[in-house]
Amino acid sequence: MSESSGVPGTLGAMKRLWTPAWIARHVAMVVLVTAFLALGWWQVSRAAAGNAISWGYAVEWPIFAGFVVFVWWREVRHALRDAEAGKTAAVGETPAAGDPTVVERAEAVEAAGVRPRPGIGRPVRVTRTVGGHGEEDAELAAYNRYLSWLNANPGAKPGDYPG
Repeated sequence: MSESSGVPGTLGAMKRLWTPAWIARHVAMVVLVTAFLALGWWQVSRAAAGNAISWGYAVEWPIFAGFVVFVWWREVRHALRDAEAGKTAAVGETPAAGDPTVVERAEAVEAAGVRPRPGIGRPVRVTRTVGGHGEEDAELAAYNRYLSWLNANPGAKPGDYPG
C-alpha cells in the first residue's frame, strides 16, 4: 500500500491536515497552550510569593491549556474521520455486515435518494409572508399606515393621528 493511499495513519491521510487553514489551527494551538502554561507558571510564582488567590489561577490556566488540546485533537479526529467516510463513499465500498448502524444509514440514504452532507450547514433564512399566501393582514396594514403617518409628520403626537 502506498503512502498516498489515504489509509488512516499514512501521509496521504495526514495531507489534509497541512492546508493553510489547518496550519493556522496548529500554530494557534501551540501558541495558546504555551501562553496558558506560561501564565500558569507565572501564577505559581506569585502564589509562592504570598498571593493566596493566585493558587486558584495556577490551577485554572493549565486546565485552559488542556481544553485547547482537547478541542484541537477532537477537530483533527473529526477531519480524518470525515475524509475516511468520504473516501469510502466515493470508492463505493460496502460497509461491514456486522455494523447495523452503518447499514441502516446507507439504506435510509438510498431510500431517500439524497447524498448526505458532511458537517452542519449554515442556517437558512426563510422569508414568510403574512397570512401564508401573500394577502396582507388588515391590522398590519393599519399599523403600517399609522407608522407612515408618524414618519410624514415628525412633530405630531400619536394622539393626533386622524385614523
